[in-house]
Amino acid sequence: MSFSSGSCGNSYFLAWQPDGCEDGILSSPSRPSGILIDAGVSPRRLKRELGNAGAGFSDISAVLVSHDHMDHMRFLGSYCKRLAFPVYSSAVVAVALRNHPFTSQFFPSCGRALEEGEWNRIPLVGSDVAAEVRYFVVPHDATQTVGFAILIDGHRFVIITDCGRMTSEALEFASKADTLVIESNYDSEMLRTGPYTADLKKRICGGHGHMSNDECAQTLETVWHHGLRNIFLCHLSENNNTPELAFASASAALDRVGATEEVKLHTLPRTYPSPFFIL
Repeated sequence: MSFSSGSCGNSYFLAWQPDGCEDGILSSPSRPSGILIDAGVSPRRLKRELGNAGAGFSDISAVLVSHDHMDHMRFLGSYCKRLAFPVYSSAVVAVALRNHPFTSQFFPSCGRALEEGEWNRIPLVGSDVAAEVRYFVVPHDATQTVGFAILIDGHRFVIITDCGRMTSEALEFASKADTLVIESNYDSEMLRTGPYTADLKKRICGGHGHMSNDECAQTLETVWHHGLRNIFLCHLSENNNTPELAFASASAALDRVGATEEVKLHTLPRTYPSPFFIL
């Protein structure tokens, strides 16, 4: 489930539930158990949206933080203060969070550093299943930015957001994913002719900002494999993209490799929650 995906805030919930769900709502008598990825929405909103979908704070086992830009960690201090979730990040991001004015007071008691180049085991509350998490560094103009590969009960979930360009390591993880969440931030022509300053345009498309629809489409052609079942386009720009343009670009790429019948393609909303998707 995505709670928000864009420059105004980013947060996702990846949950495991033995009995599944129906119509986007968790409906089983058994509780879901999952991981929150990034903390760009408020605890109040998170509680409301989880409740609407049949889940709650008690179903969150841990928080993963991709980097120290505000739209990904604005409310992390509140989560640490009020809920004391264990928070996992790379060691470099952890140092940044310890020193950030929004997180320095409460993060140190919750912070955990993921081992570099290793699969890190995170137990899921109320379950004998664990998540295996590995991070990989991607180019973006934060202190450090990482993508995550998450293995739960045999399903491999990969998320790559706020990425200026794909690296060989990111391509390797994406090419093994069952579910891929990937940035499709801007349409090149909309950015070129739009109102942003020249410096901001250069920052976005300069290799350490964001990925365009075309770059995302090229990535999908490169990483496509028969095990890839779900693709979610994330972090769409409000001013330089539309869901229709992003979807059309990615869909055309999947057509070129003959994958349209095998994969489900979605664009994630910028400012409101998605339903729970069954992966």
